[in-house]
Amino acid sequence: MRLRIKFQKTGPMRYTGHLDLHRAWERTFRRAGLPLAYSQGYNPHPRLNLAAALPLGFTSEDEWLDAWLEDELPLPQIESALATASPPGIHVTRIEAVDERLPALPSQVRACEYQITLLEPVADLEPRLEALLAAESLPRRRRERDYDLRPLIEKLSRLEDDEAGHPRLTAQLAAREGATGRPEELLDALGIPVELARVHRRRTIFA
Repeated sequence: MRLRIKFQKTGPMRYTGHLDLHRAWERTFRRAGLPLAYSQGYNPHPRLNLAAALPLGFTSEDEWLDAWLEDELPLPQIESALATASPPGIHVTRIEAVDERLPALPSQVRACEYQITLLEPVADLEPRLEALLAAESLPRRRRERDYDLRPLIEKLSRLEDDEAGHPRLTAQLAAREGATGRPEELLDALGIPVELARVHRRRTIFA
């Protein structure tokens, strides 16, 4: 049985990285008493597939996970078990059974939409945004690979400041074969340290 789970990652889970989130889900299924399926071979792995990695320190209201169970179970039973077993900071908002033959979940991600809150004022924020959007290319290097950030920025604009007066941005960043737009790289291109921002994923966009 292949499940597709939509969940929020907030609060204390903000400080959980991608691999640890994977392990947290494995523990959650164990605590829930659900028959999670494992791969075959000498070193079996739980059959869990997160749609898109969320860097340490980021939060999200639109995370997705595919999980395989050994047995067919009623969805209400699964929902109840996961709700009881989920750790603080993980909140399941939707579960559905999907076709086993569907493509891998990460391969279907086309873009992600983020809300970025700046913790300190940036006096020349508007000119920085304008210069970045006017740039023909934004050469970047990540993990010893060169790529152009500019075509990965599909949308970028300023929102109204929050109630505390913190500037806010919204950005839609593409996920393409060989390169993915990352909010921390966007902030770096704007000359803003990621430590001075709070990044929240609002939406994951699928093919």
